[in-house]
Amino acid sequence: MTQSIKLTTDQMRMMSLFQNVTGATARDCVDDEKQDRVIFVVNTGKMGLAIGKGGVHIKSLQNIVKRNVELVEFDDDPAKFLSSLLNSKLVSEVKINTRPDGTKQAIVMVDPRKKGIVVGREGRNAEKARLLAKRYFGITSVLINSPERATMEM
Repeated sequence: MTQSIKLTTDQMRMMSLFQNVTGATARDCVDDEKQDRVIFVVNTGKMGLAIGKGGVHIKSLQNIVKRNVELVEFDDDPAKFLSSLLNSKLVSEVKINTRPDGTKQAIVMVDPRKKGIVVGREGRNAEKARLLAKRYFGITSVLINSPERATMEM
């Protein structure tokens, strides 16, 4: 982690509520007002506990906060973190590059037919990836690319 993350009183309150409802500990809470959602980052291996059977914990949490609740599982490896955040089944590769100016960039490779799912409606998932990659790893840009098919279909 490049910088320490400072939490507001509201975020602390949300994390406490999250723990009371789910039984899992959130390591972070991001209030994304632009997309009207709250993103909780849970520790590795705690996703199942946080979601609950049939999503019961998330549903009750959404009813309490009256907003969408999204979960992300943390990983110390930025490539694994981004892969799981964007759906590891659809991501073929994540490369982390350091640009000549010293900034970090993540390039996420996905199947061209699945790119829309990975990016999400109105870029929700891509925006979430950018937000959290910058917050945790100092990665300033996240590009979601799909390799062009070698053969043209006619």
